[in-house]
Amino acid sequence: MLGSLFVSCGSSPDSKFLIWSDEFSKEGLPNPEKWTYDVGDNGWGNNELQYYTEKDSRNARIENGILILEAHKDSTFEKGYSSARLLTRGKAAWKYGYIEVKARIPQGLGTWPAIWMLPEDNVYGRWPKSGEIDIMEHVGYDQGIIHGTVHTESFNHMRGTQKGKQLLVPTCSEEFHVYAIDWTADKIDFFIDGEKYHSFVNTGSNDPAEWPFDQSFYLIFNIAVGGNWGGSKGVDPTIWPQRMEIDYIRVYSQKP
Repeated sequence: MLGSLFVSCGSSPDSKFLIWSDEFSKEGLPNPEKWTYDVGDNGWGNNELQYYTEKDSRNARIENGILILEAHKDSTFEKGYSSARLLTRGKAAWKYGYIEVKARIPQGLGTWPAIWMLPEDNVYGRWPKSGEIDIMEHVGYDQGIIHGTVHTESFNHMRGTQKGKQLLVPTCSEEFHVYAIDWTADKIDFFIDGEKYHSFVNTGSNDPAEWPFDQSFYLIFNIAVGGNWGGSKGVDPTIWPQRMEIDYIRVYSQKP
């Protein structure tokens, strides 16, 4: 395992093989060899309401081959909610490759689930200088609209210059769909169920303010509650608990 923690996937043009995955086949808590947790209720830069717990099966568990992340209304926490944020930081990270996640996402006012990536090392400085890749984001007040976005120093939501597109997926909360990126040195393509709907292209300027995506990134799954975006139209206190279900995560050296 140690030899494959941090993988550059661009060295062999003919290799299209699975290099990392989790099929969530073992009941209980997520595999500690693959996953760690962010913990706390500091707002996470977005004035969010949830407390992210660690190794609490109510918020993160595997049942019947499915990873369940579940957000709860919970008065034992100061801001009234608990949830989970799982990540592969320090366990696995990738530079380039095809990454796909099969998931069913929550719904309701105030939910903000995401499948996304951050750099293992902030080579070019703190966010957003070293980049962010949002494979899937959804906010409950805009049901069915899936966002695929990148953030860099030049292109980020603080400036209103983020680079992203949206796709309507009416059944995203009723059915599983496959959310994916194909990341190379030249571009990052975004897919839902095999349909490409967005492409972020490397301009070739060699400016990390525009393209910091030449380093290893780790994966994050989470459900936020409220926040600057997810809670901009309020939080419905009657909808909880809400869950994101993940059937699998697979990382390939190239798009298979």
